[in-house]
Amino acid sequence: MKTIHDILKLGDPKLYQVCEPVFQSELSQVPKWTQQLHEAMEDIRRVYGFGRGIAAPQLGIMKRMFYLNLDRPYIIINPELKNLSEEKFELWDDCMSFPNLFVKVERHQSLTLEYVDENWEKQSWNVEGANSELIQHEYDHLDGVLCTMRAIDKKSFRWRV
Repeated sequence: MKTIHDILKLGDPKLYQVCEPVFQSELSQVPKWTQQLHEAMEDIRRVYGFGRGIAAPQLGIMKRMFYLNLDRPYIIINPELKNLSEEKFELWDDCMSFPNLFVKVERHQSLTLEYVDENWEKQSWNVEGANSELIQHEYDHLDGVLCTMRAIDKKSFRWRV
């Protein structure tokens, strides 16, 4: 069972690596990876009271996949971001890899997420606001980008109290 202790922490070199695509031949691995991501996220929720999504590389699974648990679970494989809005908004972002730190970032207000699901079926999802921000955060993890690297300025950090 994966827990909060299995989540890679800020500074771990794997968090800065670009992930490889998931291949259709690896589809049998996806349920195991999904279960591990779900377990780690549930433990973060239990300890810190937050968590809507987690990216595979946060558990050292260096694949282009993330898991969201919103109104239902979403398994996002090989995502692509399209139609990024010109309109942006600022927010205090947090991350399971550094759960006591908030970082002020700027994100696109809306976008289209294209991906394949756990059945290898193509999906397209138009999102805005909080879900748009979440998807951009998780997508960044797949490219080795952390929200600390997107901070608006040097004063855009604060501790969770």
